Amino acid sequence: MKIVIVGCGKVGETLSHHLVSEGHYVVAIDINEKVAHIVDSMDMNIIIGNGANMEVQKEAGVEHADLLIAVTGLDEMNMLVCMIAKKLGAKHTIARVRNPEYSQQLHILKDELGLSMSINPELAAANEISRILRFPSAMTVDPFAKGKVELADYRIKADGTLHGLPVHQLHKKFPHRVLVCSVERGDKVIIPKGDIVLQAHDKINIAAKPKEMELFFREAGALAKHTIRSVMIIGGGKIAFYLGKQLSEMGMHIKIIESNKAQCYSLSDALPKATIINGDGTDHRLLIEEGIENCDALVSLTGIDEENIIISMYARLKVEGSIKKVITKVNRTILLEMLENTDIETFVSPKLITAMQILQYVRAMSNSLGSNVETLHTIANGRVEAAEFRIREGASCLNIPLKDLKIRENLLIACIIRKGKVIIPGGNDLIEVGDGVIVVTSAKRLYDIDDILL
Repeated sequence: MKIVIVGCGKVGETLSHHLVSEGHYVVAIDINEKVAHIVDSMDMNIIIGNGANMEVQKEAGVEHADLLIAVTGLDEMNMLVCMIAKKLGAKHTIARVRNPEYSQQLHILKDELGLSMSINPELAAANEISRILRFPSAMTVDPFAKGKVELADYRIKADGTLHGLPVHQLHKKFPHRVLVCSVERGDKVIIPKGDIVLQAHDKINIAAKPKEMELFFREAGALAKHTIRSVMIIGGGKIAFYLGKQLSEMGMHIKIIESNKAQCYSLSDALPKATIINGDGTDHRLLIEEGIENCDALVSLTGIDEENIIISMYARLKVEGSIKKVITKVNRTILLEMLENTDIETFVSPKLITAMQILQYVRAMSNSLGSNVETLHTIANGRVEAAEFRIREGASCLNIPLKDLKIRENLLIACIIRKGKVIIPGGNDLIEVGDGVIVVTSAKRLYDIDDILL
């Protein structure tokens, strides 16, 4: 497909990398000449100019584009870019819209602007953090099938009941229907078979219904003894607003520390149930004074990755034992790789969440007549993908027992969702028309359910 990306910041660059690697023809537009360096390592074209200028869009060939994605730093610019692109003839448009006020109106304006989809990275990040706080022992929690199924990462402890347990004995030891989808062991990522023996320090990814997941964690001794009741948030940006609103509605006590006084007043008006503190969240004396030792969870959301990491390290090292969960916002993937196997285990990256949502849409467009990708998440630091497909007539895998399907190596059918019922499949289960099917693979680039077959 031909895809035009307007805005080559963190999100635009990440998107370009993913889309080019999947074989799409990508043209980027940005007004800043300094962004030209992103094409050095990617097979794509870049045009320096104003993405809202019709002539610049024509130069990029927007009238022949299958998709235009507007991810500049300004919501108004993104909406205008999409409106012009649609008038020129672009088949589909996606806009990043971050302002809470605009987000509430988008369902009214969507048709007028010609938007196929809108993305709010900060709201998506807040949703992910909220899910993680439900299972403090889990490192990440990803939803599928509109929340009917969840995939959660967990690090196995040396004194835990999972250490030394073969995967095929999991159902004998625990009555709850869960499936181990991947195992990270050192530098290796394994899509497990039944003979894999779980070991201490393995990071495993588990699929289950939310209630089954909770019961499994509880019986495995992995569920925190106490629920999260109080959360300290460092940084009062858009994610903090969305997160504070969600957690307040869940009955949690929220304290937000923000250095900008005007932003503090804005948050106080928007979040009357939260406590807003004007101060420097990197000052450990302020953190102690504001009761970090009495908080159940700390979420570091400043605009600087290094600050978030340092704050989280302080919370882990100096307040160990009292804080049940530390969550860190990190956008630079190179830092995530450096922090592997450290005490800081739970990260959120708004740009990666955005990239995965758009990539999901692109894959669905690429096979509009087949079994579309409905949900897409990466796990194991991007080395494994979990994709949810909606099964349609004509799929080659229909009505064949799973044990008889010739599927690719390093691939696992994790769940089947049939008429609202979640099935953790066995060898005798079948895939039927209308099913939702969740596939976990290290092969990546699955566009259609039949891509799982040899």
